[in-house]
Amino acid sequence: MSWPEYPLDELGTVSRGKSRHRPRDATHLYGGPYPFIQTGDVKHAGLYLSNFSQTYSEAGLAQSKLWPEGTLCITIAANIADTSILKIEACFPDSIIGFAPDHKKADARFIKYLFDARFKRQYRTFTQGAAQDNLSQGKLLSLNFPTPDIAEQQRIANILSAYDDMIENNRRRIALLEEAARQLYKEWFVRFRFPGHEHTEIIDGVPEGWERTPASTVMNILSGGTPKTTTPQFWDGEIGFFTPKDAVQAAYVSSTEKTITDEGLAKCNSKLYPKDTLFITARGTVGKMNLALVPMAMNQSCYALVSNSCLSQRLLYLTMEASLQQFRSQASGAVFDAIIVSTFDRISVIRPDLRIAEAFDLVVNPIFDLIANLGRQIEQLANARDLLLPRLMNGTLTV
Repeated sequence: MSWPEYPLDELGTVSRGKSRHRPRDATHLYGGPYPFIQTGDVKHAGLYLSNFSQTYSEAGLAQSKLWPEGTLCITIAANIADTSILKIEACFPDSIIGFAPDHKKADARFIKYLFDARFKRQYRTFTQGAAQDNLSQGKLLSLNFPTPDIAEQQRIANILSAYDDMIENNRRRIALLEEAARQLYKEWFVRFRFPGHEHTEIIDGVPEGWERTPASTVMNILSGGTPKTTTPQFWDGEIGFFTPKDAVQAAYVSSTEKTITDEGLAKCNSKLYPKDTLFITARGTVGKMNLALVPMAMNQSCYALVSNSCLSQRLLYLTMEASLQQFRSQASGAVFDAIIVSTFDRISVIRPDLRIAEAFDLVVNPIFDLIANLGRQIEQLANARDLLLPRLMNGTLTV
């Protein structure tokens, strides 16, 4: 079965994002009520995008524009060829192209799935920039999209989006569970309302038997490395390779953009870190943290944090999360922000006594176990969708 092919601008309106300034150059443009979507937000979104980390002020909006809900965002720089559909009105920079479908001709969900199935890898082969990969609107418009009639697009999109709806439901459950763990940590270790607190004396600002100590004393801080990028046999293996691009706004990271082989791992300065290793980004965007859902290697722009104290890895994650503002305030560098090993000497954390740490783990571990299980379900749903995706998109499976 063959479908007629159209360039993207015959299926709707294609326009590039607008943003003339970076936050450090024009702070007055930021911090207002208007969502400002960035490439990382698109990368980590699912089918729909509603979460964002930056906003525009009225002045920011004046030098940009609001794209409507339902716009398909396509990244063309930094994180290349990622896609998601706006679930809100939002601005975005010129590193993102927006596609607003003509609803008589195209379903945004279908176009996203078609792009992911047929063109994502192809687009990445276009990238020839010396310093960083990039993609242009012209390259985007140079491709033709095989497109059935709108009714068939909707039938296909409904099948695939059912998987994404279940994935999004799991993500919402994970967010609620993570917030429950976070609030439990605050109750015990910030407000000091742990079991038995009524009979515990506060000495020098912490409960008796506890101490405030440099972060470096409660964990080992381990470095990573990268295999030679010019050696093909080091790459595209079965080992996840965590970099700052893979950091997600969740406790666990389950997959990585790049993978390496056993030979690649043996030829770099990283090791295979086990499940629940805590990764923290150390350069550029500093202080993003994730626990590894599966064993992974790691590049040199991150640290792997492994407890050497009474703190379990999960309690270490919550402890470090509560200290992130300290880390970010300590980040510095001539070219980009960074934290180094000695930074951990200057950050203070709370170390409880062993009895309280173990009691906390008994309460919080079932929460993290459920979070991890939901994360695995997300991976299974995504794999099932991705197996179905090419068969629906090339017309070999009719609906």
